[in-house]
Formats: sequence, C-alpha cells, structure tokens
Amino acid sequence: MQEELFENIEDEDDTVLVFTVPEGATGRLDAWLAAQTSELSRARIQALIKEGRVTCAGETVKANASIKAGQVFEIDVPPPQPAIPQPQAIPLDILYEDRDLLLLNKPAGMVVHPAPGHADGTLVNALLHHCRDLGGIGGVERPGIVHRLDKETSGLLVVAKNDTAMAGMVRLFQRGEIIKEYDALVHGAPPHDSGTVSGLIGRHPVHRKRMAVVRTNGRRAVTHYTLKQRLGQDISWVCCRIETGRTHQIRVHMQALGCPLVGDALYGRSAADRRLPQPPQRQMLHAAHLAFAHPISGVALDFHAPPPDDFMRVLAWYQVSY
Repeated sequence: MQEELFENIEDEDDTVLVFTVPEGATGRLDAWLAAQTSELSRARIQALIKEGRVTCAGETVKANASIKAGQVFEIDVPPPQPAIPQPQAIPLDILYEDRDLLLLNKPAGMVVHPAPGHADGTLVNALLHHCRDLGGIGGVERPGIVHRLDKETSGLLVVAKNDTAMAGMVRLFQRGEIIKEYDALVHGAPPHDSGTVSGLIGRHPVHRKRMAVVRTNGRRAVTHYTLKQRLGQDISWVCCRIETGRTHQIRVHMQALGCPLVGDALYGRSAADRRLPQPPQRQMLHAAHLAFAHPISGVALDFHAPPPDDFMRVLAWYQVSY
C-alpha cells in the first residue's frame, strides 16, 4: 500500500519525504522515486540527489543506484520561495522601542515569519505594519528578525529596525554577549539543582521532525539550567540560560535530561500532561529575560517579562507565586 511506503514530514524549514522500498521492487533509484510521488519530477529528484538531499541510512546516494527491498530513502525538499510578506494590523506587546531596536513580548501561537502553512498572520506581517519601513532589513522574507522563538514559545524577542542595528545584534549573538533566560515547567526534575547540557544538536536519525542530541552532523549547543522550585512530586519549575540558539534547543536538552517540558507535543509526555488539573495546550516555555548592550549606543538594556496566564495557572494550582 502507498501509505506504508511514504511519509510527509513538515516543519518551519523543510519537508522530508520518506519512502520504503517494498518486496519485489527493482530498478534505478531516481526512476523509482519519481514513480512514488507526483510532487517531484525525475529531473528534480536527480538535482536533489546531486545536492546531497537524498539519503539512505544517513548516507548520500547516486541516481543510478539499484534499489533493494527494505531500503528507506529520505528526500529533504527545501521550501518553495515564499511570497514577499505583506503588512497586517496585528497587535503587538511592545516593551521598548527606539529608532534602532524594538523589543516585544511574543504570545504563544504566533509564528515569527512566514513559512509553509503560515503565509500570513505572523510577527513579520505585524512588524511591517508597525514599522512601515522595515522591509529588506536582514532580507525581504524575515525583515528585522535577529532571532526566533518557536510558535508555541512565548516571551521576549528583539527586532532590528535598520541594517546597522541588525549587524550589531548579529555580532552580539555570535559573540555570546546576550543573556537569554527562559522559564520552563518540566516533568519530574533535572538530575541536579543546577548544571549544564552541552554537545551537538542535529536532526533526529529516525524521527525527522524532531531534533536530538547527536554525536556527529550537528551544531554545538549549550544550556545552563537551575532548579527554581519543585511543584509537588511530578513537575518542576526550571530556569534555562542558553549560550546558543539551536532549533528546539531547550526542549531537546530537557528531554535528554529525562525531564521534558510540560505540554510539549513533540518531545514531552502526553499521558502525564493529561493528568494535570488543567492540561496545557502548548509547551510551557517562556523567554523571560533578555539583556545586552545596545548595538549602537552601548547602553546596557535589561528586560524581564512574566509568563502568560497558562503558565501562571499551573504555578497557582501548586500555590506558587512567580
């Protein structure tokens, strides 16, 4: 059956098509793959193979290779070129603004920039309406965006309003001269009251929609954690300070410690979430503290934002104040 051979996995950045060769199938790889999907022509598949975007067991392949039963091929399809974002009158919770920077408190549920499945209604659309002349700063697809937060992560995010500010903020991030701290609610508790998780984060070798701590083919990621308070026997409130900003970094690192985020549909414990008095509808992760030197003036900037109501309700249930 076709549905047993093919899987389509999407995230904000790419689409991974997964095909399993059934018993009795023979022929060239490129021809067989082209016959499995109407989304890609044989010429397009050959181009993706040449770019190293088609793999089997983690290894790149050749277009003229012969297929064998049981082989699993993954095609990493880059996203199509998105349309230029348009301004939209979407309310923003702005905490600070000058002619160079804007700092806001992003709500959970808002996507930072247009991506497949999220053509509009994003933070970028809102910023283009608010700032008027933001277009093109840092690229037309993600104007002003210096760093990102996952869709369901709330909290502080800084935006550059001109090219000079963008270059300055990028340097601060690259040098690790920005303090980024998150409040997180996790299942269980970390192994120590404080510690550091470091290593490489890359695409999960099996579950391609996930990231994972890997030994090779990943990017360096460092998260420092501090246990703020245990909430009963099952949940803990943790502060995470990140030196790097990899995709899903805190979510992956907390899972690696054995204490995944409460409400995390991708890395968490759904059964444990359902047992909570008020099951959360998203991962309980909030960017609460952001501090850095202004990239133009050098003035020290320090911002704090308390978590939104859904996070606070969990604390209140355990009679804990923020």
